[in-house]
Amino acid sequence: MFIIEKKDSSSHGRAGKLSLYHGEVLTPVFMPVGTNGPVKSFLPYEIKEMGIKIMLSNSYHLYLRPGMDVMEKLGGLHNFTGFDGNILTDSGGFQIFSLSSLTKIKKDGIEFRSHIDGSKHFLSPENVVSVQKSIGSDIMMVLDQCTSPDISYNDAVKALETTTRWAAKSREFYKQTIDTEKQKQFGIIQGNIFKDLRKKSTEEIVSIGFDGYAIGGLSVGETKDVFKDILSYTAPLLPEDKPRYLMGVGTPEDLFTGVESGIDMFDCVFPTRIARNGTVFTNHGRINLKNEKFKYDNLPLDPECDCYMCKNFSRSYIRHLFKAKEISGARITSYHNVYYMKKIMDRIRLSIFNNDFQYLKKDFLKTYKDEN
Repeated sequence: MFIIEKKDSSSHGRAGKLSLYHGEVLTPVFMPVGTNGPVKSFLPYEIKEMGIKIMLSNSYHLYLRPGMDVMEKLGGLHNFTGFDGNILTDSGGFQIFSLSSLTKIKKDGIEFRSHIDGSKHFLSPENVVSVQKSIGSDIMMVLDQCTSPDISYNDAVKALETTTRWAAKSREFYKQTIDTEKQKQFGIIQGNIFKDLRKKSTEEIVSIGFDGYAIGGLSVGETKDVFKDILSYTAPLLPEDKPRYLMGVGTPEDLFTGVESGIDMFDCVFPTRIARNGTVFTNHGRINLKNEKFKYDNLPLDPECDCYMCKNFSRSYIRHLFKAKEISGARITSYHNVYYMKKIMDRIRLSIFNNDFQYLKKDFLKTYKDEN
């Protein structure tokens, strides 16, 4: 399923190949997020023409809308959306964590009210597997309990115990009900900001035995220094021969930090979320097109980018689209930002083969700024 082709000599970075039911994925890889099925503002061919082989969708949102009856009758998410690449589905644990006022954690699952209509629902480790079976995702995640960085050590211990218990139930049910050639299953490491708990969680989840392992519970409010410290500590603890996935992390800077720590897979809504508000990535940092200084700017979004949008449209024009509330503005910026992330990962992967990852990282961070 996963092979490492090359290791970076100056870090934990690695380049590999992940073989899934809907095709081969080269790693390290950034997965654009299609929460409700599609990546917002994209048509499937646009994702495909970029060379993107895997995207992420969310089980929680699809479970609530359109519902599993639709998924089953329409033949799963691939048929439903027309996307023929690989799809990873989150279990919904993070979404339920972020909507904590509507949820109640119980021993055998999570009771929650829909953020859409207030209806009452219950998700167990087993029916989260069933939901993802109906969706037909190539990689399914187990149900876990994500926690805020400000909780106590004792509460972190309880959440870790819940995550381990649910992971074991998920794996057992997966083996009984899922075609393991078509759908793979990843376990999730928790433990909050406590290193001993991260180590304990890793040992327990790895002992269950999954097809890959994710680090959860980071980038949820902790400081950047804590994020880097816990990530660099946890990632090398994971099995070397399995894919490693850092959940919900995906700024350009964080991609370098993650790869350096040994991460193979990333996802984040950030690139498309900021794009819909008029902010785009460039090799010299982010720019907000709504700023007055771009009113007469005839440059492309990023003069160093070769995407269709940069070849054909000026900053001035795209700024006008946002000011006029034209939907095409968000389409243009979203396309560019996803393309930009794909190209960064391509450059990082090549740098690992060339043994100059650290040079690329230093060169990138020297010019990349938070905001222009």
